[in-house]
Amino acid sequence: MDDGRITELFNLRDETAISEANTKYGAYCHTVAFNILGDKNDAEETVSDALFKAWQAIPPAKPKSLGAFLAKITRNSALNKLERDTAKKRGNGEIPLAISELDYCVPSDHCTEASSDARRLGELINKFLGLQSREYRVVFLKRYWYMMPISEIAKDLGFTESKVKTALMRTRNALKEFLEREDFSV
Repeated sequence: MDDGRITELFNLRDETAISEANTKYGAYCHTVAFNILGDKNDAEETVSDALFKAWQAIPPAKPKSLGAFLAKITRNSALNKLERDTAKKRGNGEIPLAISELDYCVPSDHCTEASSDARRLGELINKFLGLQSREYRVVFLKRYWYMMPISEIAKDLGFTESKVKTALMRTRNALKEFLEREDFSV
């Protein structure tokens, strides 16, 4: 079933919307959740929660891309669960590692929240990513949005791990320079 029809079912409050969304995007959302949580059962629970949140959000939300909408809800739900559980070993260590890789080019959460720059930072990162090559953009998003391990990114894209690490390093350096040019204190 296409996204338009599934969204229409959500708007009509037809419960088959949930099962259709799960059929089409369940595996994708499960991968997003699993990459963050590192646990199959937690990922399944998170996907179920995300589908329920989508049910609550549509309407009034009118997602342009149902897959991206569900992935974002899933990602946020997984990150919230990770924070709630305060599990240090979840995500195969990828969450703290991925976040620490960005430490030198993006301000800490505390600094960002204190200065109310979170929205501006998001806009600048989106602008920056729009200026990058497709290859670097995809590698960056797989690592820092989907929290994929470097080895999985390499396998997924047919790259060597060295190529992925180099792309990430160059993109982080370019992001730092971009933020400085935009007068965003790093």
